[in-house]
Amino acid sequence: YFSAPTCNVCHALKPKLFSALEENFKELELISIDVSIDQEVAAHYSVFAIPTLIVFLDGREFIRKTRHMSVDEVVREIARPYEIMFS
Repeated sequence: YFSAPTCNVCHALKPKLFSALEENFKELELISIDVSIDQEVAAHYSVFAIPTLIVFLDGREFIRKTRHMSVDEVVREIARPYEIMFS
C-alpha cells in the first residue's frame, strides 16, 4: 500500500482496507510504503499516484489499484485466486 502523510484519502482508506485484508486473507503480508520517504521503492514499482495498492500472489503482481478503489471490490478480486493458492 503506497501512501503519503499529505494524502487524506490514503489515511481514510488504509485502516478499512488493512482490516478487511487481515480478516479475509491471513496469509497475505501487508506492507505500507510512505512515498515521501521511499521514493526509490515507489519508482521501482512505477507508482505515480496515491493511494496505490499492489497485490502480489506467488511472487507476481496480480492486482494494482490506484486512487479510486473500494474495499469490497479489492476483497472480491483477491478472494478466488487466494482460495486456490492457500486452500
